[in-house]
Amino acid sequence: MAPLATTLLRRITLVSALALAATAVMAHGDVVPQAVDTKDLPPLGEAWRAENPYRSNATAVRIGASAYNQNCARCHGLEAISGGIAPDLRKLDNDCSTLKVAAKKAACVKEIDDYYLGSVRRGKVRNGAVYMPPFEGILNQEAMWSIKAYLETRREKPL
Repeated sequence: MAPLATTLLRRITLVSALALAATAVMAHGDVVPQAVDTKDLPPLGEAWRAENPYRSNATAVRIGASAYNQNCARCHGLEAISGGIAPDLRKLDNDCSTLKVAAKKAACVKEIDDYYLGSVRRGKVRNGAVYMPPFEGILNQEAMWSIKAYLETRREKPL
């Protein structure tokens, strides 16, 4: 192949790859947040809780499953099984579930709850790129914690 044709082919390939990458980046994080009906949950008040008050609450899990599907599944995958776009949320607290010492396990769970809530409230932005939109002001505390209650039912089982 002539040098000019090779150069042209490389440029076309590069432009095509960049166009595909730009499409993938634009698709990530473009979720339009949906309100969640939390009237069946005990109200949590104005102060943000440090730990999930709805852990193992069947009503919260049901509401959280619906809220997750409306607000999170597009990036994090159906039933919290990631397709690779965003982190697999079934693994969010795997390190905690295998701890044997109760005090260490409780501290780990509290740390993960804090990380989760901060991520959902403020979103994730790196180098100016939005990887996850902030949900504070769109989802209330009850909705956020109900999603976490749902995610805990989806936990990847340790080997």
